[in-house]
Amino acid sequence: MHPVRKQRLIIVLFILVGTSLAVALASFALRENINLFYSPADIVAGKAPVDAQIRAGGMVLEGSVKRDTDSLRVEFVVTDYAANVSVVYTGILPDLFDEGQGVVASGRLDQHGVFQASEVLAKHDENYMPPEVMEALEKSKQAAKTAEI
Repeated sequence: MHPVRKQRLIIVLFILVGTSLAVALASFALRENINLFYSPADIVAGKAPVDAQIRAGGMVLEGSVKRDTDSLRVEFVVTDYAANVSVVYTGILPDLFDEGQGVVASGRLDQHGVFQASEVLAKHDENYMPPEVMEALEKSKQAAKTAEI
């Protein structure tokens, strides 16, 4: 093989290997940072992965908020009216957080089915509801209507 062709082949191979390595590292990094949304019905049905970063959302169940008097720990239940999921959060809740209001929590589902939230987001006005929560509530309402028929 001619030395110039051999040199060009080596350069092309290095470019291919480098590009492949960059794509592999980028896809690995993105896979670790994907944050999927699950409704309470999906979590109770076992569709949500345990100990993986996810988002869960629904309505805060009336009368379910329990605040620890000695710390910032708060326990509450999120519902989509088809299923309920217990959520534990340590931190300052948003000002608009309230019972009967829409909420999206980011965190991990533990082995006991309790959602350990690292962040809680509340709706920003009386007309807004996160799209994921709205879709989950609509699905549970349709499932309830289908079950009645």
